[in-house]
Parts: sequence; C-alpha cells; structure tokens
Amino acid sequence: MTMRHFALSPRDCAHHVLPETILHPCTVDDVLALPSFLASLLHAQTVIGCRIDELSHDIQAAIVERRLSQLVSIARINPLWRRRIDSAVGTGPVDNYEQFKALPLTDKEAFQQMFTETRPGMVVPIDRCGFEIVASGGTSSGKPSETVYSLDELQETYRWAGDFMGRHIMARYLTGSGAKWVATTLADYQMWSSGTMVGGVLQKIPSVNYIGAGPMSREVFQRMMSYPGPKAIMGITRSIALLASFADGLSGEARDSFRIALYGSGVLTPKVRADLRQAYSSLIVLSYFAATQAETIGLQLDPESPVLTAVPGLHLVEVVRPDGQWTEIGEEGELVVTRLFGNATPVLRYKIGDRVIRRPDLQSPGLNAVQFEYVGRSGDFMHIGDTQYSAPQALAAITAEFRQRQVLDIDSVATDAQFQIDRAKRQLHLVIGTPEAASLPTQVAMRLGPEGSSPLIIAGLLQSLSVFDALEANETSLRSSGYSFAIRLVDPRNADLVRTAFGKVPLVVDRI
Repeated sequence: MTMRHFALSPRDCAHHVLPETILHPCTVDDVLALPSFLASLLHAQTVIGCRIDELSHDIQAAIVERRLSQLVSIARINPLWRRRIDSAVGTGPVDNYEQFKALPLTDKEAFQQMFTETRPGMVVPIDRCGFEIVASGGTSSGKPSETVYSLDELQETYRWAGDFMGRHIMARYLTGSGAKWVATTLADYQMWSSGTMVGGVLQKIPSVNYIGAGPMSREVFQRMMSYPGPKAIMGITRSIALLASFADGLSGEARDSFRIALYGSGVLTPKVRADLRQAYSSLIVLSYFAATQAETIGLQLDPESPVLTAVPGLHLVEVVRPDGQWTEIGEEGELVVTRLFGNATPVLRYKIGDRVIRRPDLQSPGLNAVQFEYVGRSGDFMHIGDTQYSAPQALAAITAEFRQRQVLDIDSVATDAQFQIDRAKRQLHLVIGTPEAASLPTQVAMRLGPEGSSPLIIAGLLQSLSVFDALEANETSLRSSGYSFAIRLVDPRNADLVRTAFGKVPLVVDRI
C-alpha cells in the first residue's frame, strides 16, 4: 500500500473513520450492530491510501481520540461504568483526551470486581455468548482474576498485531524464500493470559508457520530446529535462557536457523544474552511485552535499544503520574492501557501493574508509533524503615559496587537475581542464581572484608536513592535499622530462588 495525498485534516479524517451515526450507541443491541474497530481501521487505510502505522501522529491521535469517545459511550450502557464515568466528568460526551484523562484509573481490584464471578462490568452480557475467558494468576496482586474477551474482537486483535509483527520484525530477520517458523513455549497454558494472548498473535503472522511447542525440552527444541528454514521462538525469560544449553549436538546449519528469541516476562541478564549469542551466531534477542488487556502492548524492534514500540491502533498507551495525568518525555510512571478492539467488553484506563518511562514517539517514513521503556513491576519496591528503594535501581547500583571493588561481576555470572526480604527476621538478601554456585562463594568470601557483603549492599542501596530520599536514609540509618544484608549465590535450579507457578522469578519477594 502506497501513500497518496489526503486533504482532510486529522479531525475530519477521524470523523470520516468513525461517523457521528455510530459514535453514541444506547443499547446492547446497538453495540452488537456496530462495525468492529478493525473494520473502521481497514476502511480508513483504503480511503487514506496508506497503512495506519504510516500515518502521522496527529492523524493517528485524532482517530484514537474519536475511538475513545465511542468506547466511553459504549461503556456507559453498563450501570457500573456509567456511575464511574459520570462521577468523574459529568453526563456529557467525552470528546477529547483531556476529558478522558479525568476518568478514574481501573486498578487490579476494580478490574477483578468487574469481570470475575458475576461479571457486573460487562456491556454485552455473558449469556449473549461468543466470549473467551482468560485467567490471570495474580502475579503482582496476589489475587486471581478473569478477563472476558469477545471472540470476534480477539481474533481481530490477533490479526492486527500479527500483521504488525510480520512487517516490522519477522520480515527483517526471517529471510529467504523457504518455510519460516515461529514457536511459543507458552502454548500449554491456555487459561493463563500471556500464553493465550501471545499464541493467538503468533498464529496470525502472515507467511510464517506456527508451532505451539509448550514447555521446551532439549528433545522438542532440537526436533524443531531440524525443520528447514529460519525460526523465531517466544517464551518467558527462563525458557529462553535454557536454549543456550540446548545448542550442543546441533549442526551449524541448525544453529544458524535460530534467528529471533522473544522473551515475554522479566529481564534477561547480560550473562544469558552472552550465552545465547555464543551458541547462536545469527540470533537477535527482543522483548515481547504483553499482559492482560494488552496482548501486544510493546515490541522491541531494535536489539540495541531497550525502547518498546506500541502497535498503532491497538491500544491507547498512557504513562501516568499518581494523579492520573500523563508524564513528560523521559519521565517514569505507571503504564495504563485501553484496548481499542473492545466493543463488547470495554475496559477504560486499565493500570496493568508495570512502571515504564515515556520515550519520544517513533517517527519514520514506514512507521510512526508511541514508544516507552520498561522499568519493572509496580510492586518492585523494598521498604526499610520509612525509606522506599526501587529494586531495579538497587540491583544496578549493587552490581556496580561489586564490580568496582573487584569482588564479583554479577552481570557475567547471574542467570537470575532476586531480592528476598524477611521482615520478621529483618533480613534483606540478594539471591543470585548462577551455574558457578559451587565455586564462586569461596572466591567471593576471600575478596570481602570481615563484614562480608553487607557494606557493599548498603552502599548500593544508598546510591540507588534519589537526592530527596538520600536526605532521610544514610549508612547509619541502614545499619541501625536492625536488618542484616547479604548476597547469596545459588544454583539456578535451587529452591532458594522463589518462582511463580509458571516459572517466573519475581525480582522482589517480600515476606511479612
């Protein structure tokens, strides 16, 4: 599809995509009669003469703003949503971003109340059928919850996101004229949100074969690698980390066919990345960021940059301050999403539980899109006394401290890292998973002074603080807190590393 001149203003273009006659449905039947948002986007592409992700940011923003107005009208058909909306902005239409930003954030607790058990937050009732239920184990909130998707809209979501991945990722790295493959290790977890959502997207990537591999073993991996053609594999960080050790016994041709590793949860350590590069010379490693209500919320397009790119037209992506207003470029905040493919079950301003940094929008001839950088889970904070420490920043500072004092290069040995806080015992331990756990502790102990690793961890914690927090916390206050601080090196398979039911290693484990 090639660009051609389009004379309408962004506002007129948005009104053309979503005309007034469908903007304010009043009943459930009205909602069911609406064209899907995908149909509206495809119509816009035909009329304008280029793809949505090639449109200027102004036109994209105007279309999304118009869609949000329609979603608010749809949501108001439900009494629960209507009370939430009207109490914030009154009973009039929500016509612009400023009004939309005044709506309350939908946190995990509100989300659970709306869509679990009796599901009072649904616009189209569950007994009208045609829905898929996806469960979340409550990794961050500790409470299981359920999400309800319209089957039709979910398939359209997969189609839109899969097409984007095909053009902007797979076409770059899965080259050649033969068969191409994409697999996911999450395929067996069909009621777990990430597994269901990601598998659906990967199945819709044009001109690429899909493999629902399930939990990866050496035998499964090596059989899959025997298929002719370039391959991409998506999994959680633990699954991707295992693949370096699975290279033994593969031919050079099979190793070369592994081109893309997509990890969908957490952060791959520098050691894991180095091991993967050594095992597979043609491999690039990219982050695939997904969550409930955000099947493909951010994709890393450049392996040299941590910036994630949102799929234009799929979600409104907001990075917000505590007051719900948008952050400035370069500022950290809570990640909030609104699914735009959501006529039957809209969810407005859902706070998914992650912190990100808002980055400048991507502007290029072939792609204009919102960008952000992942920081960590919203719960990745540690409390000692009255001071709050960001776990990602503390880990970086402690790692730098150990390296500077030539005690241990944590980045080069760690496959996993986890802060374990035991408030009853008043302990803060940094647990490092490493294959060298049998030999390293003795070497590290010899390089440390009589106080062990405690001074280094304290120094790292203090360096991770902002200037404001550093006025309250200092070495004396940490030492007088009653907490003991230590680093522990354990085998990655050791039970000392706490894992979720799906094999994830949370950065912070806080035992009260």
